[in-house]
Amino acid sequence: MRVIRACRELGIPSVGVYSDVDRAALHVLKADEAYPIGPAAAAESYLNIEKILDVAKRCGADAIHPGYGFLSENAKFAQACADAGIKFVGPSAASMEMMGSKTRARREMERAGVPFVPGTAHALESVAQAWDVAAKIGYPVMLKAAAGGGGKGMRLVDSAKELHTALRAAQSEAQRAFGDSEVYLEKAILNPRHIEVQVLADEHGNMVYLGERECSIQRRHQKVLEEAPSLLVDPDMRRRMGEVGVMVAKTARYCNAGTVEFLVDQAKNFYFLEMNTRLQVEHPVTELITGLDLVELQIRIAAGERLPFRQQDVLIRGHAMECRIYAEDPDNNYFPSPGKITMLLTPAGPGIRLDSGVYEGCTVPIDYDPLLAKLVGYGQNRAQAVSRLVRALEELFVAGIKTNIDLFRRILADEDFRSGKVDTGYLERLLGSDPGEGKSEEKSEGKEETTEVAAIAAAVFAVLDSTSKAAGDGNGTSDTGVPAPSGWKRAARGEGLM
Repeated sequence: MRVIRACRELGIPSVGVYSDVDRAALHVLKADEAYPIGPAAAAESYLNIEKILDVAKRCGADAIHPGYGFLSENAKFAQACADAGIKFVGPSAASMEMMGSKTRARREMERAGVPFVPGTAHALESVAQAWDVAAKIGYPVMLKAAAGGGGKGMRLVDSAKELHTALRAAQSEAQRAFGDSEVYLEKAILNPRHIEVQVLADEHGNMVYLGERECSIQRRHQKVLEEAPSLLVDPDMRRRMGEVGVMVAKTARYCNAGTVEFLVDQAKNFYFLEMNTRLQVEHPVTELITGLDLVELQIRIAAGERLPFRQQDVLIRGHAMECRIYAEDPDNNYFPSPGKITMLLTPAGPGIRLDSGVYEGCTVPIDYDPLLAKLVGYGQNRAQAVSRLVRALEELFVAGIKTNIDLFRRILADEDFRSGKVDTGYLERLLGSDPGEGKSEEKSEGKEETTEVAAIAAAVFAVLDSTSKAAGDGNGTSDTGVPAPSGWKRAARGEGLM
């Protein structure tokens, strides 16, 4: 949907592809043309290069934008597009190959003088080698899949006696997830922050950085909430990180949009982590603080245009924050929650942006990533962005499936988050502070007995709602002075509308 919107603004017809279970997906309904490419299994549809290129040839497409999933970082796909005479909206296959292998990227960055976390620049060849390197750099250490991402093939190792088992487990998981068992080792930075820099490069050698994004709020190495700019980063640090980001892009002979990721320790030292050779899920926060349309720029760069601005023209204004709304069940260890969306109420108003792939009545399949939408709040400052997001989350309602909406309400109300005291372990600590977290059996006890009562209450509140708003509901006020919404009313309405 994001790419379709950019194409429409540029006057470019859009073509979507879909698997059997996505026949009624939102992008299929909104694209100018849409073509089926196979069964639900991604290997037979969205990961099938031949089928996608066949559609491109049949409809006469000049270019393919890969989005930010499936084949978006697949060098073979980028090369196949080039061989077929179709423009790939992204970097070259050579740049992807260099940055796609974490070990090769580390070697290239070491030669370029880019700061990175101490560790191995090659895949581990034996347990003995792992023991030797770990002893030199000191525990704890982190094992990582050379071809991986998203937390797959990663193991934190606290001592030498754990290393052998952890290495075998990481290699096995890497092989299953990526078809490549290569694993490397690096020093584990305790309680780091995960901060990334957005870069843009055209085909004429012009490169810029567009500030940073704070991505420290993660669960199992998957980002949950992102914001820009980072509270940790001052103008001097922003400049230094941006210049290193551009250095990484130049070393990779990079073109189009890319993201350079860093780990930042408690002394504000930053270390190169990896480069994502695609558009990021969290790109809207950068768009809001810079006023730039990254997808439009991607397409223009692919068409051979020069960047229309220089580094000194990039200005950062305000603050933006993104919540990734997932179809997942918080009461069942955040397992995916597929099914039909029976009701959908979406937020609006000043400073709110909703990038969504769903609609009321659509069915969320079990086959793919459970991301439903990205809710983004923008304000003149961080406090206003948070306040607007809190308001928008109260307006957002999804029935028929479980979502993680309540998780964001909890995060945004947390004092540590509001003061910017976050790192990559923040969310696990927050969830761990609730002894009932993830225990669905205990939490659901008595739920059935209260459903009928909740439905009756929902009807009563629906009638009295306007009166209660005028008189005040007696539930106190938030720290912004606005009457606090009633959790009971929200839950009752939800049960009554199901």
